[in-house]
Amino acid sequence: MIKIGVLGCGMIAERGHLPAIQQTPGLILEALFAPRWERTVEMQQRFNATHAYPTEAAFWESDFDAVVICTPAPLHLEHVIQAAKHGKNILCEKPLAMTESDIEEMIRVTDAARVKLYTGFTYRFSPSALEIKRLVKDGSIGEVRALRLIYLWNLHGKWQYDASGTMIPSRLRVGRMEEGGPMVDCGVHQIDLARWWLGSEVSSFKGIGVWVEDFEAPDHLYLHMGHECGAHTMVEMSFSYNATSKEPRSNFQYELIGTDGVIRFNREEHTFEVRNSRGTRHLPWHPEKNFRGMYTELHHALTSNDDRNMPLAKDGLVATRIAREATENAILNRAPNSSKHKSTMLRVGADFMNETVPADSAEPI
Repeated sequence: MIKIGVLGCGMIAERGHLPAIQQTPGLILEALFAPRWERTVEMQQRFNATHAYPTEAAFWESDFDAVVICTPAPLHLEHVIQAAKHGKNILCEKPLAMTESDIEEMIRVTDAARVKLYTGFTYRFSPSALEIKRLVKDGSIGEVRALRLIYLWNLHGKWQYDASGTMIPSRLRVGRMEEGGPMVDCGVHQIDLARWWLGSEVSSFKGIGVWVEDFEAPDHLYLHMGHECGAHTMVEMSFSYNATSKEPRSNFQYELIGTDGVIRFNREEHTFEVRNSRGTRHLPWHPEKNFRGMYTELHHALTSNDDRNMPLAKDGLVATRIAREATENAILNRAPNSSKHKSTMLRVGADFMNETVPADSAEPI
């Protein structure tokens, strides 16, 4: 049996990691720690964890084999270093860290400690995503030339109510936008899927931002990636889609376009199909995330030393680098579409309306 410790007991742990660990044969939920003791005890009782610890130091000294890091992204580097120091294998939530240099440091310390560092890309383990991987490998739509990966949603809405009943900006929304916005927070999944499905690295990329709200990072972003195999991926991500709607809905889909057909997955329609020269096949549909599938793979990796489909630290590094650089590229090239609307103004100083932003010849397109 593999004993798992979970560091951080927020929403992603409660809704994804903790129930999946509890339900996966071969895993034991051994230890929990969160900054709020009441929350730690609540999660221990709900998910039958063996131990809950009141201090982080006590958590690290406890008897578990692998740690799942579910803390905010700015804390990931510190927690990976602690895990490596204590000889714990690691599954870390995305994004792995705030900067590329931080992830490189994570890889250095975990390699030196001879412990595993995996990235929590749960989308890989959906049966639908695994089937797309097989279909691409088998040439079901010929040579894949284009991918359209779209996730537009409201990040649970723009507003929340404080204790006095006053409507205020959602703290969840503000926090995720300050950490980098939708491409860094969610788009890393799509970047990883494109690389994994194609088996081809990204050779060039560019981000184009749209500001519905006035954060530094764009809340709606397009990412264009060229792959070494010649395919092109367009990722479209949004946190502002229906963010103020009374009855919001999302738009989540994958489309892979090949020389002999199209693979199409749509979450809202519950459709998954292949259309090619031989006809149309309607395939079983599954949700885009699969935490239990990820933990089944984690158990396999830790007991057999075969990483198989587990996303490695390098996968997290590549996806985070592309997402952050694309977001920064979009911010740098923010267009002055209107002299009156602050969300479309170019932030280059007081005289910005008289200035232009030169193209960077070194910027990958």
